Amino acid sequence: MTTTHEVTNQSAPLADVNLFAGNLALQGALRFNQAGYDRARFEKLGGDAGSAEMQVHARLANTHTPALRTHDRFGRRIDQVEFHPSYHALMRLALQHRLHGAPWSEAPGGHVERAAAFMLFTELEPSVLCPVSMTYAVMPALRDNAAIHAAWGPKLAATGYDERFVPFVHKRAVTLGMGMTEKQGGSDVRANTTRAEPAGEDPWGRRYRITGHKWFLSAPMSDAFLVLAQAPGGLSCFFVPRWLTDGAGERVNAMAVQRLKDKLGNRANASAEVEFDGATGWLVGEEGRGVPQILAMGAITRLDCALGTAGLMHHALCLALHHTRQRQAFGHRIAEHAAMRNVLADLALESEGATALALRVARAVDRTEHGQDPHGHEAIMRRVLTPVGKFWICKRGSHFAQEAMECLGGNGYVEEAGEGVMARIYREMPVNSIWEGAGNIIALDLLRALRAGAAADALQHEVAPARGAHPAFDRAADTLGPAIDTLADEAQARQLARQIALVVQAALLHQHATDTVFAAFCASRLAGEADVFGLLPHGHDLEAIVERALPH
Repeated sequence: MTTTHEVTNQSAPLADVNLFAGNLALQGALRFNQAGYDRARFEKLGGDAGSAEMQVHARLANTHTPALRTHDRFGRRIDQVEFHPSYHALMRLALQHRLHGAPWSEAPGGHVERAAAFMLFTELEPSVLCPVSMTYAVMPALRDNAAIHAAWGPKLAATGYDERFVPFVHKRAVTLGMGMTEKQGGSDVRANTTRAEPAGEDPWGRRYRITGHKWFLSAPMSDAFLVLAQAPGGLSCFFVPRWLTDGAGERVNAMAVQRLKDKLGNRANASAEVEFDGATGWLVGEEGRGVPQILAMGAITRLDCALGTAGLMHHALCLALHHTRQRQAFGHRIAEHAAMRNVLADLALESEGATALALRVARAVDRTEHGQDPHGHEAIMRRVLTPVGKFWICKRGSHFAQEAMECLGGNGYVEEAGEGVMARIYREMPVNSIWEGAGNIIALDLLRALRAGAAADALQHEVAPARGAHPAFDRAADTLGPAIDTLADEAQARQLARQIALVVQAALLHQHATDTVFAAFCASRLAGEADVFGLLPHGHDLEAIVERALPH
């Protein structure tokens, strides 16, 4: 029987590659948005993330998923989640590369570099980036409680990951999570019923007892959480640590983990339902300001949704290119067939457009946070392009992953004990579209941004560098202003988000991609409206587009 099982015509694993060195799209976008970026940092991360060793950790962390231990063997309630050692290895690498709270204390450009690094790490393993993303997003909110920010801020930016379940005063580094969603409300956080009762004041400010249930609380082993609850003055934001340290000693806060969610993807990360039973929390900001605070944090995590999806797109593209250039069918390598070349080139265009838009949003965040926005343009772009990028990139992600999976055929559909990376990517894609607001929520947020005024003129200024470069681009750019006026209603919000996304992506590609990429993008996305991948029209150098995207 041995001769019948000789393995031929199978592609080798895509391992021990530098994920940055071969990513020309990311390099171009990074140069455009942060000219003086630290290339050595990205070469190091690209090598780490593409190594066979770390890929094994990614497989194991997804195969040996988190397990909840509600009680110890003596019957005492402990509410701890156990992770495979590979999860901790991945977390250690993410914090080492400053993907969490570090950029808030770095020089201008830190948010752009962090965004590009976040995309690179996503190609290795996205699940562990949930607590990393939340730690990044909550840092600005903590400024509303100066005492907590002073005590916790340095450890939220520290690069020495510490997985121990101990009070924060004993840890080298800490992570933060969020507890917003409730079963009866979902995105409608105003429907939350968790309540907060005043319980005095201490050096951390106004203290409360928090009681209620949270339907989704990701990364329950984080060291603390920002939680929404109804205070006497309205829906408010509270800082709730896992451990309390006071005159009564060190003890676990009254937060019970009821169960872990059984999810489609994002398996290495634990998502939980939790119960707060008089848990101690401290007010962050003012009573009644919980919604604006959560929206501010959500805007940052929405950026990470776009970044993460763009990273997953690129790795799915790399897997498709790698496989089709090795496997043969009908007498040729699959990538040599004209139909497949069209599909691969189209996927490459989509991936580069996603990278361009996501990093542009990160630049807007960086410039506004560092006061480098004298005319207010970056503030408008941050407010408009955050929902645009989150909506469009994440919406395209699942379709992209399906097409890339088809390039591998049945091999792409197989999990194979976690070694089927394409299947893992496919399962992961929907979470970024759903998390921090599904499509309708995000499209409506875009309408609110556009109604604030000046957005139409700012968008015309944003896309002006590509004027005259392609007739389809000019026609599409001309429609933006009227579209904002005529489509700015709820029923057309998605159409408007799509239109803005494509025009801005094209303008960015004109500035930091190749002329070939820009022309093919305009012809396929602006002159036409392809509803599936692989419909690139005649007259474009598909081989050059594919060659640019090849992993090295």
